[in-house]
Amino acid sequence: MILEKVWGAIRVRLNKLANLFWQSDPIAAMQYEYDLAVEQMKEGRVGLEQYRGLVERVARQVATNRRHSEQLAAQVKAYLKAGDRDTASRFALELQKAKQELVKNEEQLAMHEQAYQNSLKKIQHANKKLLDVREKIQRYDAELKMSAAEAEIAKLSESFDMNVTTDFGEIERVIQERIDRNRGAVRVAVDLSEKGVAEVEAEEKMEQVLAEDALRGFEEELGLRTPETAPVIETAKDLGPMTEKQGS
Repeated sequence: MILEKVWGAIRVRLNKLANLFWQSDPIAAMQYEYDLAVEQMKEGRVGLEQYRGLVERVARQVATNRRHSEQLAAQVKAYLKAGDRDTASRFALELQKAKQELVKNEEQLAMHEQAYQNSLKKIQHANKKLLDVREKIQRYDAELKMSAAEAEIAKLSESFDMNVTTDFGEIERVIQERIDRNRGAVRVAVDLSEKGVAEVEAEEKMEQVLAEDALRGFEEELGLRTPETAPVIETAKDLGPMTEKQGS
């Protein structure tokens, strides 16, 4: 009774440890169970090979008994044909014993062959189950890793919330302000550049007018142009509205 209680307590502790191990790393636990099953399968295969050796020995014994019985039957026939019934009877008795032994060995062979086939079928079925377990382990391992990655991504997306109340939201606001300032500086530079171009163009036109006046003065000095031959540039004068003369 005491030993049973002690063993029961030890078994409970072992079960607790096993549960903790399974919960901490279920894939490793499944792999451990799979490895144990594979080792048992290897041992079973070795046993099956040994048993098959026994079946082959019995089959060889049956074949030997069958050939011996055939030889004895041939000898009995030969001595009967020769008229030697005494010798034929001795071989007939030996043939009877050989046939009895053949029947017994054939029954043993059939029994062992059936047992071998049953064991073979069980091992083949267990091997198929092991392949299914290995595929499940690989699939579960991949699913666990994927789900863990998805959970981490979900946490990361929460921490990367761009709300204005979060640190990332404040950082984004600062970045946008810098972008706005940079764009403002670019716009100011463009506007100043356009203003400068207008002034340059006005100065160039003024220089062209001054150059034309200087050229006219030079032409007049050389007698190439007189004030009378100078083209008259008519300018429109605003005389106001025309009034009709009274008494016309």
